[in-house]
Amino acid sequence: MPNTQPDDLLAREITPEDAEAAAQLSEELGYPVSPAEMKQRIEAVARLPDHAIYVACVAGTVFGWIDVGICRHLQSEPRAEIGGLVVSSEVRGRGVGRHLITCAESWARQRGLRGMVVRAQIAREEAHNFYLREGYARTKISAVFTKTLGRPSHPTIPAPMPVELLELIPQPGGDSDAR
Repeated sequence: MPNTQPDDLLAREITPEDAEAAAQLSEELGYPVSPAEMKQRIEAVARLPDHAIYVACVAGTVFGWIDVGICRHLQSEPRAEIGGLVVSSEVRGRGVGRHLITCAESWARQRGLRGMVVRAQIAREEAHNFYLREGYARTKISAVFTKTLGRPSHPTIPAPMPVELLELIPQPGGDSDAR
């Protein structure tokens, strides 16, 4: 992209053929993944109607990607959430991120969403400054908690509720005092 014009920059939806480039960019973001795993992720996300991933390319070379989806929570109206945005270190500061943000915001507007949200690690000051320049406001600083779950023995059958808890649930047509 060294001698390209802004018109040379193309944003399009990601395809499985972009897996290797997307994996390399993901590693730049701090999330290493194999191209094979990235291809599986791309194929899985492509089936989701409330999610999109765009890549920014020049002459067929991928220089960045953005992952956006509809975030639905009981306490707030639906909004678009940027799950990830990365631009190759070779071309940062040259409008690629802005172009991808514009695509994500357009995608959100087309779905009737009125807000966008993005979360950035506290140590990523460059990212914070980028989002502020793009019109985003810092609205919260929070902690993130994660837990690794083991694989369920059978993914479609929930674990049984302990008998002690079942006894506390009123039964239809039953007298809760008659125990």
